[in-house]
Amino acid sequence: MAKKEYTFEEICREIRQKKFLPVYFLMGEEAFFMDQITDLIIENALDESERDFNQIILYGADTDVATIINAARRFPMMSKYQLVVVREAQMLKNIEELSFYVKKPLESTILVINHKYKTLDRRKSLASAVEKVGVLFESKKVPDYKLPGFITSYLQQRGIGIDPKAAQMLSDFLGNDLNKLTKELEKLNLLLSTQTKRITPELVEQNIGISKEYNNFELIKAIATKDVLKANRIAQHFDKNPKNNPIQMTLPVIFNYFMNLLICYYTPDKSDNSLMQALGLKGTFQLKDYQLGMKNYSAMKVFNLIADIRTCDAASKGINNNSASPGELLKELLYRILH
Repeated sequence: MAKKEYTFEEICREIRQKKFLPVYFLMGEEAFFMDQITDLIIENALDESERDFNQIILYGADTDVATIINAARRFPMMSKYQLVVVREAQMLKNIEELSFYVKKPLESTILVINHKYKTLDRRKSLASAVEKVGVLFESKKVPDYKLPGFITSYLQQRGIGIDPKAAQMLSDFLGNDLNKLTKELEKLNLLLSTQTKRITPELVEQNIGISKEYNNFELIKAIATKDVLKANRIAQHFDKNPKNNPIQMTLPVIFNYFMNLLICYYTPDKSDNSLMQALGLKGTFQLKDYQLGMKNYSAMKVFNLIADIRTCDAASKGINNNSASPGELLKELLYRILH
């Protein structure tokens, strides 16, 4: 019986080791991980000479369940496996009918269902059948606070280092569209010399268009230390460059900081390791901002500020706001935070 819960890393590791299961059902809102797994299976399941006769790529909008089942029930020609990949499977009608095949799949077929932006009802027969014989993987969005860790891990797998500040700058500026984010990382990789395989804030500033002095990373440091002058300088820079520094990107960063600060207050053990575990941090460099924050802000102040940030976010979207610009809203919020 197949394991019921697989992580992205486990799936990729087994694929590289040529350990295949009969069915991979990839679903969820984050397309990046599903496409990575699908492409990795295509690269590793068959040799190039085997693909002409043993690889079938179908698209949900142009096929149906009966065609997929018929393709999956074929036997490979001069190969151990045949590979059937269904892309855009969310477009399929009556997808639950795939369970008729999945309950008794061929061991010689690797069936990959790439089902983006939607998930199966786990109470129904298809999800249950997949879990018994293969991989049912739900690809979830990476939360904003985990993006720097994702960036660092993605680059480490490619033998590239990155400064923590540079990872945070990229996270804040590019957001959690992983396809867009990884494309920018690959661009930066091309600019690195063979001797220095490390991405620095200076490299990001020069090639992505993010100021290494005026960004959300530095704003959080200013908030943590209650550096009023620095925070207002950054806010003024943002106001003059709204295209590169929209308030809709800044407010979630501030919100996450104070939500994490609240987690720190409610963590019984305030040791470095316990706080890092509670916050999901991999490095101590970010922890300092939270430790400073606990010194400079009371728990009640943090609780009230979270409400203020929500109000500011609503106002930035035009709710109960007739005239204040995004720059004015951010400056008013920073005044509430720092005074």
